[in-house]
Amino acid sequence: MRNVVIACGGTGGHLTPGIALAQSLEERGYPSWLFISQKQVDARLSKKYPKLSFKSMPGAPLIWSPLGLARFGQGFIRSFLKSQRFYRQVGADALVGFGGFSTFGPAMAARTRGMPVFIHEANRAVGKAIRFLAKHSSRVYLPEGMGLDGISPEITRNTGYPLRKEFRRIPLERARKQIGISLNDRLLVVLGGSQGASSLNQWVKNNLQALATEGISTYCLTGIGKDSSGVVQLEGPSGKIITSRFVSFTDEMNIVLSAADLVVSRAGAGAISEIIRCRVPSILIPYPYAADNHQYLNGAFLEGKGGSILCLDKDIESHLLNEVKEVIFNEEFRAILRRNLFSMDPGDVGARMTSDIIQCLQENPITKNVRGGGVLRMVA
Repeated sequence: MRNVVIACGGTGGHLTPGIALAQSLEERGYPSWLFISQKQVDARLSKKYPKLSFKSMPGAPLIWSPLGLARFGQGFIRSFLKSQRFYRQVGADALVGFGGFSTFGPAMAARTRGMPVFIHEANRAVGKAIRFLAKHSSRVYLPEGMGLDGISPEITRNTGYPLRKEFRRIPLERARKQIGISLNDRLLVVLGGSQGASSLNQWVKNNLQALATEGISTYCLTGIGKDSSGVVQLEGPSGKIITSRFVSFTDEMNIVLSAADLVVSRAGAGAISEIIRCRVPSILIPYPYAADNHQYLNGAFLEGKGGSILCLDKDIESHLLNEVKEVIFNEEFRAILRRNLFSMDPGDVGARMTSDIIQCLQENPITKNVRGGGVLRMVA
């Protein structure tokens, strides 16, 4: 029996695939621990999985400023040392990292103990940290059609994004009933990711009356701490009351997506994978300041596959309302999008990653060549 640590967290896009992998590993008899950040979004989502083992780790994102670099360095050292102690305590045999600041310290600590490291990159642009960690990893899991310069194809696997076991599309009628939306309404769902998106929240507020006039209800996920929750009711066609909801967070995203006629969303890899699984037509608004412009690349790939429409953040005020109206009332076009999304669903990615990790561990005996600690050298 092998003990696997999964470094994830910091955003829902990193934490949820970690949970999905842990579920598959536990099913196969491989005990798992999940390293998560100290953010509220991680604490809230982890409470939904009492049968999984979570460990809060220090850390801070890399920000190129004197204070940002100092915080990142301090977080790295603390997470490195804490990871070392934890590996010795539980006899950890492998580390799987899902990117973000929560992966770097644990991955480097695993290396000094001779543990195999598995790295997952969800986005269609690979950051410097992932490229650095990939150089000496046992496996690097990448999106469809991607490779890494300098990394052997024997090491890389094109797998996709793991979704939790319970994340599946449900019938529209049931989904609408669970979130209190009439089956007769046209429902627009607006997502800014687990962190929320202020520009999308503001767009909804600015256009509530215009949407209601068209008979479009909205369900806006604002993000924890970004905006207050609430309900707004406005008069729509023929005096009908159109209800719009603002909700800070939900851990039942599959229900919300299954209820939607159309989704407006940021273009994170997690959001796109969930949109594909629920077969929901979408307009993607890439976050313009995402590292390496990865959200634009994610969205452009889906659009190129006929699974979505791309709208740039700078065009929200001038184009988005008309795009929403054109798509949400075009049944034939939305049916085409749904068919294309169905063909793009990769299936149970977590199970395939688990099988590959197990095979790799069985073929490569583990030798922890650093037991009492060691010297960590950073090579530029």
